[in-house]
Amino acid sequence: MKKEKIKRYAVLTILFFLPVAFLLMLYPSTHNYEPLEIVHNDISDISLSEVIKLQDHITVLAFFGNKPIEKATAASNLKELIYDKFKGFKKFQIVVLGLEGSEDEYSKLNKEIAKYEDLKFWHYIYLSESDIREIYRNLKTTEELDDNYSTDKVFIIDKDRNQRGRLDDRKKKEIEANKPITQLYAYDCIEVAEIKNKMSEDMRILFTEYRQKRKGEFQDSDSRRANDLKQIDE
Repeated sequence: MKKEKIKRYAVLTILFFLPVAFLLMLYPSTHNYEPLEIVHNDISDISLSEVIKLQDHITVLAFFGNKPIEKATAASNLKELIYDKFKGFKKFQIVVLGLEGSEDEYSKLNKEIAKYEDLKFWHYIYLSESDIREIYRNLKTTEELDDNYSTDKVFIIDKDRNQRGRLDDRKKKEIEANKPITQLYAYDCIEVAEIKNKMSEDMRILFTEYRQKRKGEFQDSDSRRANDLKQIDE
């Protein structure tokens, strides 16, 4: 009886501490943590919206154009893999830019992805063709919008309206093999692996950066390098 009791407590202890240990492993250490790189500065704010702003928010910016229902798969992936994961974080939002006059089409899209959930931090903004193109031209990207003013790619914008991404998207083996450098400026919502692995990880890194800034613990690469050299000299 006593052995069974000890065994039960041991199992409960393991079940309690295992998730905690796993979460601690997910957070980057102070020694190998690198912030998500700025790939472009001074992204234009959405001046036609009085309520929804990029400034002071961590934003995922999407362009679904005038036929948003055709982007239902991309929107669903974005909702399930990014929105559902980060919607509890302060100042997080997803902003979808649509073409003026397509509001009814967006109502259909919203019903498709929202079901019975209130998408409190998911916003739709309707702009003119010229305004959508102007905002898109202000982003760092290698692709143009399609004829419907849409794309499957989404962009990460930080609180200071800097576009974030990867200036070197090579894997460790590709770097060791001296493969050509590839960049990641935007994330393809059709590619589940890219959203689930790369974008989710990059969002986590960005939130970690702002959490460290609030605590006064954040150091950029140059500051950390200087501190490391100082410790060596001492």
